[in-house]
Amino acid sequence: MNRPTALVPRHYVAIGGRGPEDVVADARGRVLTGVQDGRILRLDGLTDPGAARVEVLTRTGGRPLGLHLLPDDALLVCDAERGLLGVDLTDGTVRVIADSVAGERLRFCSNVVALSDGTVYFTVSSRRYPLEVGVPPRRFRQWGRIGDLVEHTGTGRLLRLAPGGDEPEVLLEGLQFANGLAPSADETFLVVAETGACRLTRYWLTGPKAGRGEPFVENLPGMPDNLWRGAPDAPIWVSLAGPRVPPLDLLYRGTPDVRRTAARIAVRAPFRPSGTTGVLAVDDQGETVHHLTRHRSGFRMVTSVCESAGHLILGSLWEPGVAVCEAPSTK
Repeated sequence: MNRPTALVPRHYVAIGGRGPEDVVADARGRVLTGVQDGRILRLDGLTDPGAARVEVLTRTGGRPLGLHLLPDDALLVCDAERGLLGVDLTDGTVRVIADSVAGERLRFCSNVVALSDGTVYFTVSSRRYPLEVGVPPRRFRQWGRIGDLVEHTGTGRLLRLAPGGDEPEVLLEGLQFANGLAPSADETFLVVAETGACRLTRYWLTGPKAGRGEPFVENLPGMPDNLWRGAPDAPIWVSLAGPRVPPLDLLYRGTPDVRRTAARIAVRAPFRPSGTTGVLAVDDQGETVHHLTRHRSGFRMVTSVCESAGHLILGSLWEPGVAVCEAPSTK
């Protein structure tokens, strides 16, 4: 792991909504995100805070998380409450693509990608906890997420939906809070973020290992969240929602009963994210290209990162806006 360098913020842009959990950039450098109240927003002019514009594209009727842009003004949305959705960006129409698998409701869809052949892959973070478990305080909606990370349920999944299909199939089970997804440059494998294990996992799509998962990058310096790849020749950006937590590593050695008890306490306890934030960029060999971090950051819980107009745009499940940071040199 390369020695980290400073994550340098340029400015912060309030977007009129809390929790822009995922950020993705389109071909014109505009950034799309979903917020807590169900709106999908398009952000333009972020490099100039005085000129930034926020446009409401639609409302999902749930809680949008991971996004993936498709050609022809279409958007895939992982909605934590409604499942996998499709949005027509020309008129804002929202349709449900999949809301169950093998008769089980999809309760915590997290991130999604579509490959060049039209196959859609997406993750389910937890089969045990929803995003919100309905206990006070309710100001922020990540208590279910915390419960799963503490209990270490290992109920995350990677799913596939074939072109024209209407029923997803499960490819991988037992993932520790399956989260972000990104393809390799040649689409021979997928990279899956396992937030609860502080690792990236590789799932082979072709070749002699097709259909198998294996470690890709282990012992990350923090908990990986959403992944983003802007182009095949670009690295995979990895957001780190928080640093490693030594008490959690110790707790994971305990029995399931001990972890369940700790989770029941955790979802009711006051929560404030760490002030340490960071992002990584890795190549298709699993080597770290960039590692940027900032201590005592005012922008907390970085759950996504993308590149736009020569800057890094950070999203957060916690914040009411996005952060614009300096992109690292490519020299």
